[in-house]
This record gives sequence, C-alpha cells and structure tokens, in this order.
Amino acid sequence: MAIVVLSSRRKGQVSAVCALLRVTSNKELRSAQDQCELLRWVDCLVHHRAGAIGCAHHAVTLRRTGGGSCYMKITSLQPAFRIYQQACLKSARSVCSSVASVLSTWPRARGKIGTQMSTNVHMKQVVRKSVTVAGVIIVLGALASGKAESQTMPAAYTAQEHAHHQHHSTSGMHMHSMHSPKTLLAAIQHHGTSGTSAEPNSTPVPMLMTLKGNWRLMFHGQAFLNALQQSGSRGADKVFSTNWFMPMAQKQLGAGTFTARVMLSLEPATITQRNYPELLQQGGTAFGKPIVDGQHPHDFIMELAALYDMNIGEQTLLSFYFAPVGDPAMGPTAYPHRASASEDPIAPLGHHLEDSTHVSDDVITVGLTYKRARIEASGFHGREPDEFRWDIDSGKIDSWSIRATFNPTQSWSAQYSIAHLASPEALHPAEDLERMTASVMYNRPLTHGNWASTLLWGRNRSLDTGSVWNGYLAESTLRFAERNYVWGRFENVDRTNELLLQNQFEPPTFDETIIGRVQAYTAGYEHDLDLIPHLATGIGAQFTVYSTPVSLQREYGSHPVGGVMFLRIRPFGKQR
Repeated sequence: MAIVVLSSRRKGQVSAVCALLRVTSNKELRSAQDQCELLRWVDCLVHHRAGAIGCAHHAVTLRRTGGGSCYMKITSLQPAFRIYQQACLKSARSVCSSVASVLSTWPRARGKIGTQMSTNVHMKQVVRKSVTVAGVIIVLGALASGKAESQTMPAAYTAQEHAHHQHHSTSGMHMHSMHSPKTLLAAIQHHGTSGTSAEPNSTPVPMLMTLKGNWRLMFHGQAFLNALQQSGSRGADKVFSTNWFMPMAQKQLGAGTFTARVMLSLEPATITQRNYPELLQQGGTAFGKPIVDGQHPHDFIMELAALYDMNIGEQTLLSFYFAPVGDPAMGPTAYPHRASASEDPIAPLGHHLEDSTHVSDDVITVGLTYKRARIEASGFHGREPDEFRWDIDSGKIDSWSIRATFNPTQSWSAQYSIAHLASPEALHPAEDLERMTASVMYNRPLTHGNWASTLLWGRNRSLDTGSVWNGYLAESTLRFAERNYVWGRFENVDRTNELLLQNQFEPPTFDETIIGRVQAYTAGYEHDLDLIPHLATGIGAQFTVYSTPVSLQREYGSHPVGGVMFLRIRPFGKQR
C-alpha cells in the first residue's frame, strides 16, 4: 500500500500542483470510467470531502484529516495514473500569471544589461523546477511507503525520540532539539548543516521537530533585523534584515534515510538596492556594476534538494544529493549556518574566497563515509547566482569539487576541498577559477552553554591571469549562562583594485589586480529574551575595526569602523 500526501491551504485551492504523476508502469487510465473517477477524486480533494473512489485498475481511498490535509491510499502500484492533466496545467499557468502580475508591480529598478528574461519566464522556470523536484519526492515517498508496516524508524532517529513520540502521539505536535549525534555517520544522516557539510558531532542544532508516523519533520532558521552604521567617506548606514528558513522531512527508505529539504530567504525583499553596506567587501554585481563596500542578498530559494543516505555496512554510508539549487561539496559549513558565526549577522570579507558556492545551481553530489572520514565529489553549474534573486538560475554542469572531511572526536572536525569553477563571475565570463579551502572546527558543550570556533583558509587562483587571492578567518562564539552570547571574528583578506570602482561600471579594459591586504576585527554581545515559547529573541550589537594598507588609506583612512545593533529570532526546542 502506498500513501501520497497532498496538502491544501483552504477550500477550493490546492497549494501544490502536480501536472503529471506516473507510477512504475507505462499503462494509463484511458477509459472514460477511470477519468471520471479521477475527476471525482480531484473534486473531493479541492472541496475537502472524504470518500472512497474505485477505478477499473486499482482502488483509491481518500479520507479527510485535520490541518487541511488529505491522504490518498493506493492499494496497487502496478498501473500508472494521471491526475487530470489539463486542469492542473491550467492551474499552474494561473499561478504563474498571478505571481507575475504581483511582481510586475513591485517597485524595483531593473538594470538593462544583456538579454533579460521576462518575469513570466522566470516564474515558469521556478514552477517547472519546483514541480519536478516535488514530483520526484512524492513518487519516492509513495514507492517507499508500500512496505511501511515492516519498516523501522530512520537510522538518524534515536530511541529516546521514538519513545517520546509514542508517549505524545495523541497530544499533537511536540517540539525539541536534535540530539547531538555520537558518530560522523549519524551526524551526516541528521543533515543539520547546509548541503552535505559537517561540523563537530557535538555541535547543537536548535530546531523544532515532530514525528508523524514514519516521517520526522523539522524546521530551523533565523532572522536578524539590523541597524548598521559605518565611518568615513566610504561608510554608509542602513536598516535591513538577513534571514533564512529551512523546513525538512526525513523517513526510512530501504537500507537508508531519505531527506527532502528546502531553504528560503526573504532577503531579496528585506535588503533593498540589491546589497547592504559592508566596508571593504567585494563580490557580485548590482545593477550591472561590481558590488563594492557591500554584500549581496541571498536568493529567495537558497536550496531545493533531495538526499539519500544508504548504509552499506555497519561503519559505511553512501550518500547522494540532488539539488536544482544547493550547496556542493566545497568549503566548510557556510557562514549563515556555522555555529561559530551563529550570532554575527554580517558576511565575512572572505566569503567569495571561502564559501560563496553554498548557493549553486544544478548540484549533484556523491559521498562515501567510513567511520570518522568522508570523501565527496560534486558536479554543478559554476556561475554564481545573478542579481535577480527571486528566480531559479540554471546551466550546464561545468564545474566540479572534491572535499575530504575528518571528525577524529566529538569535538573536532577538519576539511580540505578543491574546486574548478567555470566562469563564476558575470563581469568576467571568460575567467575560470581554481578554489581551495581548508578549515578546522572545534565545539565544546558547556553547562548551560556552548563554545564553537572555526579556523578557515580560502584561496582563489585565476586560470586566466594566474593571480592568487587568499583569505584567512578565525571566529568563535561562546554561549554562557543559558541566554548570553559573546563572539569575535578576525579576518586577513586580499583585496583588489575593484574597490576603487566606487559605484561605477567596470571599464572594458579593466585589469583586476591585488592592491593590498585588509584586516577586520569584530566583537559582539547578545542576550536572549524568552518572549514567545520556542522562539529565542536576542538583542545584541557588534563593533568592527578595520586596518587598511597604504594603497587604500586615501579612500578609507587607516582604521575605519562599523557597528550594528540588531534583533534576532530563532526557533529552538529543548536546546538553544
């Protein structure tokens, strides 16, 4: 027996549109009786009516449940079936048209660089890719559920979680944090970090979680509301929000664990003018100009991925990762998700030397974990996301990366990675890069707290000019007395003459060269207030002092400064 779960937001509106769904066979429901029965099923789903529907080739049972969900039970998977294709396609076109009409009235400036796709085309790409991945996830879930009665909980589930779920199964949703895994294999299957990266096994991951049957549903994320000010003629001030949200679902599938995950960010709306101020930062474009003294927002869809981890031995795990938008095996855990950077709302200056690939297109990763060691290889599209952040970009798989990870104990994690990036920068389409990173992470759980630290090196080498950029980072965050945080970050990063192009288009004959190395020293403090259950509300501030080389002192001065005050919210369970 297979179970397919379809959710509807309100009467007369289905939230997820499946244009076409086939199951294991080339047969189709051609008879008028079958088509009428399926139409009646669609009518039941849309109008929230329960009922049993019999088709010529198989039986379908539909029952209404709480929360606006319907369960369709299929007693046979032999024939294929079609869900009223024309109606669904019409609905999909209607959704595209409605969203496009809203976006067309959004007040934003559009740069007229190159050939731009219309908003309708962008939204159709979003729907097409989202429906494709959703279809794969639904089919895999349906196939896996056929033997649900004989399956155990996913390997990542702990006995305590399962017992807790059984105890509270009649009381609705329960909330708690992910227990710290005891091994690297268990940490991989938890997937609490971005992409397929790893932190020390003891690193806490604050999130909300509930068990529904054989599915584990999780939600984690955070949002900052920032008020920033900087000194000097190149400084600026701005109020903006940096944020990300990640819902995730897991279940046992055969010999391993299946995970579906999506990560979203509202930064395209909460960061205006396509960047926020950050002195001496560079990388990306805004309105066709190189971003200088600023950091670009993340895409609305930061990750849309399906993962499968299969145990092929007691100490061996084979992992697969497929993502139209995702994080390839490159670098450490990206800065928005690192425990050592959890309270810092501002991107590192070395972001484009260390972990900027954490939002990439068309990612495929294969990984093999044995005891404490892991090796991964990825193929992906090398161009970084463009400045139109609401859509899904795409392209051929033209770049690759390899990463080795070693977790010798519960408290330590180290990685080395290398990548070939094909044409990553839109302003330098003929230039390919070779990137290398190495990092060491340390995490120590404390009584009523936690201490997380990272040492990181990243390097870009231009395969066109041979130029080499290096970036070094050390950061640490200490949580103490349950609700208090202090943190610091030190960076030593190469900068190029692109910094001199303040709010200018890059000249056709521009030759980018390194003109010096800058340092940034950051310290901050934050205190949590428990205003809403399971939502940590922090009020904090941080201060950064920069040191510039002689070549940049005329523009910036010798020691410009910057400060930010912020309000931070983050869901949590038993642990913060």
